[in-house]
Amino acid sequence: MSGVPSFQDPWCLALLALVPFVAWWRHRRRAYGALIYSSLPRGAGGAWRLLVPFYLRLLALVLLILVAARPQFGFAREQDLTEGIDIQIVLDISGSMAAEDFQPLNRLAVAKDVMREFIDKRSGDRIGIVIFAGASLTKAPLTSDYRVLQALLDSVALNTLPDGTAIGLALANAAARLRDSEAKTRVIVLVTDGVNNRGAIDPDSAAAVCEGMGIKVYTIGVGTVGTVPVPMPFTNRRGEIETRRMMMDVEVDEELLRKIAERTGGMFFQATDPDSLRAIFTEIDRLEKTPIVVTTYTRYKEAFRPLAWGALALLVAPLVLAVPGLVAEP
Repeated sequence: MSGVPSFQDPWCLALLALVPFVAWWRHRRRAYGALIYSSLPRGAGGAWRLLVPFYLRLLALVLLILVAARPQFGFAREQDLTEGIDIQIVLDISGSMAAEDFQPLNRLAVAKDVMREFIDKRSGDRIGIVIFAGASLTKAPLTSDYRVLQALLDSVALNTLPDGTAIGLALANAAARLRDSEAKTRVIVLVTDGVNNRGAIDPDSAAAVCEGMGIKVYTIGVGTVGTVPVPMPFTNRRGEIETRRMMMDVEVDEELLRKIAERTGGMFFQATDPDSLRAIFTEIDRLEKTPIVVTTYTRYKEAFRPLAWGALALLVAPLVLAVPGLVAEP
């Protein structure tokens, strides 16, 4: 990003041609008459007191003309716009996503962090977010407003939907959001750690719908397989709700996720730690690149204020010089 100087009203700069004429007219006017006075030296003070105020005002006039021309700095930014990728991120928020095998964070927190990085790397693509557990909900429709998207992602939390894992329902919801998309490339990124056990639509049927619509589904199995610590709320003897970490067996249906990905032309990934999850999103970002069109956007910043203050100072300076005693006579 670089500053490019320009003027909003450059025609005002034509008034600068009057400045030499004003200076010529000022000196010519002084030559009209003559005054005989003593040739005894008066010192240089009187001469510069007559000339300096005029030239200060003349310089102030120059600055005011520049102010009238509205100087600006244009900050140009080249943005890489893809031909059109629409991406639906489908995020599991079921209770098992609270598992803390991504120490010190749980699975959902790590998945959200990596999704933020993934969104930041996109440019010109529309991204939507579907969350699911025992039910499915569109958290963010397809949008290229990444600031809003990040804010909506931040608000995603556990225990906001009925518990369970409705993978098929979530896939169908995401596919419905992409149905009217005119993008050449449409992608679903499914992030889950469980086995489908809820929903009126089974994953095979949802994958068939995606295949028929030409939507690629990348599936990501999050977390380690086996016994992991999962925080569970419980009520103690005093009636207070506390959190106790319990060791639980968490199963990832790798076969199902791999089948969905292969059927739709996507890929399956197993993420067992934060670094591998980041590497997976980086791989998806690389695989889905399309031709780029470069568009230049320019944002202007006004730059007339220093000139206006300078002109005011030059106009006030002759008044200061005229005050007796402020400037010593040589």
